[in-house]
Amino acid sequence: MNNLQADTTPQDDRTGASSLGGLGGQARGASGGLLPEIWMQEGAKRVEKVLERLLFVEHDGETELMAAMRYATLYGGKRTRALLCLAAGALSDTPAHMLDDVGAAIEMMHACTLVHDDLPAMDDDVLRRGLPTVHVKYGEAIAILVGDALQAHAFLTLASLDAPGDYRIALVRELALAVSAEGAAGGQAIDLSLVGKHVELDRIVAMYRMKSGALVRASVRMGAICAIADDAAHAALYCALDRYSVCFGLALQVIDDILDVTADTATLGKTAGKDAAAQKPTCASIMGLQAARQFALDLLRDAGEAIAPLGPRAERLAHILQRANAYLFKHAPCA
Repeated sequence: MNNLQADTTPQDDRTGASSLGGLGGQARGASGGLLPEIWMQEGAKRVEKVLERLLFVEHDGETELMAAMRYATLYGGKRTRALLCLAAGALSDTPAHMLDDVGAAIEMMHACTLVHDDLPAMDDDVLRRGLPTVHVKYGEAIAILVGDALQAHAFLTLASLDAPGDYRIALVRELALAVSAEGAAGGQAIDLSLVGKHVELDRIVAMYRMKSGALVRASVRMGAICAIADDAAHAALYCALDRYSVCFGLALQVIDDILDVTADTATLGKTAGKDAAAQKPTCASIMGLQAARQFALDLLRDAGEAIAPLGPRAERLAHILQRANAYLFKHAPCA
C-alpha cells in the first residue's frame, strides 16, 4: 500500500512513473517531472508504510522484540538509502510497489547496522535520531537481537518479492555483500582497530567505503537490478552507477565527520563531538574542516559527473546530490 488517497488506481500502484501522478500540476517543475522535495517526501512515506506493514505482529508474545525492531526502524531517519533505490529504479519503468519493498529491506538492514554500531562494545552511543538508542531503551541483549532480526527480515522481504528468481537472488546477493566482511561488518572492524592511532587518509577512505559506502552502493544497484540485469549489455550503466555510489557514499561519511565537529547534538540527533572524544581518526581530523568540506563538495560533483551521461532518466539520483549539497551548506558553511 502507498500513502496516496483512496481513489489511486491499481495502475498507479504498480508503475513508478505514474504512482505520484495524483499530486497535481503544482507538484511538477517546468520539465514536467516531480519537484525533488515532492518525490522524496512521497517516496519516503511509501517506504515507511511498507516498513509498518512488514514489522508488525498482532501479538508480540512475552517479549518486546518486535516493539524494539519498530522503534529502531520507524522513528526518524532521512531514508536516504531507500530513496537511492527509488531513484535508481526511475532509470526504467520499475513497478513502484517492488521498489518500495526493496527500499524497505534496505532500511531494515541500515537500521540493523546502526543498532549494532551504537552498542557499548562498538561506538557506545546513547542517542540516535534524537532518541535513546535501542540498547539504552530496551537493554543490550534485546538490541543485539533487534539487529539480528532486522537483518533476517530484510532478506525475507527480498526473498518474498513478486519477481523472477534470478532477480531476487541478485538482490539478496547485493545486500549480503554490502554488510559482509567485505562491507559494513569489515569496515566496522577496521574502524574499531584504528581508535587512538595515527593513520593515513587513504586508510580512512578505504574503511569508509566499506563501513557506510557499501550499503549506499547496494542501494543504488538494487534499484537498478529490479528491472535492468547487471550483464555485459548494461556494463556502462552499472559502471556509471558504481562511480556515483562510491563518490556519494564517501561524501556522506565526510559530511558526517564535519558535522560531528560543527553541529550540536540536537541537529545531529546523536551525541556531538563523539569522534574526538573517542579518539577516532576521521577525514575531518586528518584534513582539517575546510579541506574536508571541499573534499565532500568535490565528491558530490564527481558523483554528478558520473551520471551525467545517463541524461534525464537519472534526474532523481541528481536530486539526492543536490539535497546533500544543501545540507552541507546549511549546517557547515564556509568559515
